[in-house]
Amino acid sequence: MAKKKTRTKTNTGKKSTKFSFKLNRQQKVVLGSFLMLFGLALSVAFISFLFNWEVDQSTLGEFSNREVETKNWLSKFGASVSDFFMYKGFGVAAFIFSILVSYSGFHLFLGVKSTKLRESWFWGILIMLWLAIFFGFFAAKNPLLGGRIGYEMNDFLQDYLGFFGTILLMLFLFIAYLSLRLKLTPELIGGFVKSKKESLNKEFQSNKEEISATEEETDWKEQVAPKQEKPAEKTSAEIKLEKTPPKEEIPSPSPKPAKKEDSGEVEMEVETTEEEEVEEDKISNKIVKDFGEFDPTLELSNYKFPTLELLQEYGGGITVDQEELEEHKNRIVDTLKNYKIEIAQIKATVGPTVTLYEIVPEAGIRISKIKNLEDDIALSLSALGIRIIAPIPGKGTIGIEVPNKNSTIVSMRSVIASPKFQNAEMELPMALGKTISNETFVVDLAKMPHMLMAGATGQGKSVGLNAILTSLLYSKHPAEVKFVLVDPKKVELTLFNKIERHYLAKLPDSGDAIITDNTKVINTLNSLCIEMDDRYELLKNAMVRNIKEYNVKFKARKLNPEEGHKFLPYIVLVVDEFADLIMTAGKEVETPIARLAQLARAIGIHLIIATQRPSVNVITGIIKANFPARIAFRVTSKIDSRTILDGQGADQLIGRGDMLFTQGNELKRLQCAFVDTPEVDKITEFIGSQKAYPEAHQLPAYEADDSGTGVDIDVSERDKLFREAAEVIVTAQQGSASLLQRKLKLGYNRAGRIIDQLEAAGIVGPFEGSKARQVLVTDLAALDQLLNEE
Repeated sequence: MAKKKTRTKTNTGKKSTKFSFKLNRQQKVVLGSFLMLFGLALSVAFISFLFNWEVDQSTLGEFSNREVETKNWLSKFGASVSDFFMYKGFGVAAFIFSILVSYSGFHLFLGVKSTKLRESWFWGILIMLWLAIFFGFFAAKNPLLGGRIGYEMNDFLQDYLGFFGTILLMLFLFIAYLSLRLKLTPELIGGFVKSKKESLNKEFQSNKEEISATEEETDWKEQVAPKQEKPAEKTSAEIKLEKTPPKEEIPSPSPKPAKKEDSGEVEMEVETTEEEEVEEDKISNKIVKDFGEFDPTLELSNYKFPTLELLQEYGGGITVDQEELEEHKNRIVDTLKNYKIEIAQIKATVGPTVTLYEIVPEAGIRISKIKNLEDDIALSLSALGIRIIAPIPGKGTIGIEVPNKNSTIVSMRSVIASPKFQNAEMELPMALGKTISNETFVVDLAKMPHMLMAGATGQGKSVGLNAILTSLLYSKHPAEVKFVLVDPKKVELTLFNKIERHYLAKLPDSGDAIITDNTKVINTLNSLCIEMDDRYELLKNAMVRNIKEYNVKFKARKLNPEEGHKFLPYIVLVVDEFADLIMTAGKEVETPIARLAQLARAIGIHLIIATQRPSVNVITGIIKANFPARIAFRVTSKIDSRTILDGQGADQLIGRGDMLFTQGNELKRLQCAFVDTPEVDKITEFIGSQKAYPEAHQLPAYEADDSGTGVDIDVSERDKLFREAAEVIVTAQQGSASLLQRKLKLGYNRAGRIIDQLEAAGIVGPFEGSKARQVLVTDLAALDQLLNEE
């Protein structure tokens, strides 16, 4: 015989019936068309009333008399409504009311979901009141300008503030509207005027130079021409070291140092060239024009890219120290000789921070033997950061990286000005810095598709993030890319607030676009997951596989916007200090990050995550598997290096922007491009001073759900330790599973089930993320009373 279980519900009586009013699509069409036409009728009546109001005043009291005629275009109805809204109301400012009515009907008719409709009504009514009071100054000449309300409010203000006081108050409200609603500040206006002035001056100077071209200019060009004869492609300084027979002379096209009598002495020749820079600033004059009739940049068609003058040039090119190279070469050769390792050939490449010595050992020498001498070579060279690559991928040589005594700063300007970056045909080009051979290193974020960045404090992560963002600002129009910036430290990415309405994306009705609060981070990540799902739905309906094919089809006008199709910009999520988010939010952050990393590549959402502590509990296996591109700055231990790179090397870097980059295959050692805070400030100021979109790019709205059970649990199914656990929780006034684990010596799963039962009983509150649950019972007496009532 089955037992009949009795369920006791403690939440009975708390439920309330809420009345909800929701229109279906057909009702919205009917109501929307009515409001649109009604607003249009109001506008027609108001316009007619401006010309005929004096004549129609005498007919207003005889509305029911059909023999009385009015001059208003909408007859008696138009005259009566216009008299109410204009003569007795707000004057000419009443036109704003008719516009708001039509605007609301338009949104209902098209079925457009707008979160700004209430805001439009709020600001519209305020503007209507302000205009009515303003025109109240002129009510003596024409009472229709401000209406009765405008005249009375103006008269009331003048009684208490006087004429000049009222003017000052109206001026203050006007300035407040410009600042709060239109986001206009003196800096933005000044920057806009300054940029216009500079562009006019440059145009004037260029026209002046073209007109004043003389024979002297031609002579100058002829003198400069010979300097361009040397090859521009060669970007490294090379040293060739070869063993020479004792009594033979090998002819050489370039002069060499005098040979010594020792036949085993190695000789070297050094030549260096600098990477050619593009003199013309192509990016500053660039306007994105793609095929097809639709141009996504049309709304900001006058947008100008930042100029190279905003970036600073640090120092000159690479200087080759012949004595230093000779000294390092001799010590490497001597150290290897001491261990009976003969060298057949040596080649050295001088970079901005590190010199790479490539050695070819004699036949029969084991590579592992040289690899094990890493510490001995570092000792003989008295240098930090010695790294041996045995062998170099794609070459039959062994590499020894030795830091230069005098390193060269790689400026962001030299990287941006390089032909490799300006001529890059990439979706999201990023100029990270320069390689050991002094070549600009440019990669495409869209092909990575996500990147993980790690390094100890002060080793260059923040500068690396700024370099990535600067690269994208110099190459992509605001219509093509949007940034979602997460900065738990609240100070690293704040400069990018100035470009909020150009490049940033945020949740609807949120304050700052730079996300610093952990709750907003969770909501934003889940919002990006919604955006990802919506974009996949658009791709499915368009029958394409990725965002590039979709945008090409949309530009060619093969997709109908009335069916929800729109141009999709790339979205780049940048998270600084990921470890802090994992520590405070845990799975709530890791789950959407992992989902985005797995699926978001095809629809143009790319992730860049930076952390100081690349430990396995922060960078989990799921995250590592979906972040093939890694950047490692200097870390403190080999374990951290293995975590981020799956190998050693990051612990042997020398810091200050020295980094290793991998995209799933070989490691490349780079010197990160340096961009200082004042440079970023100038760039964001230049962009922020230009015409922008009305607001930041809106992400889909997301409301977090409570993670509690929300379901009553049968009293008979409660744990045996339920009451004891309830007493522990009430006594400590702390609702957490970890407390029950310690006090009652329970496992995590059992403690979690008891917490759910306590929530169902009304003893603790719902789940609140990383915070402990709220205890709803104040003392043990109240607990006994609650449990006895069940």
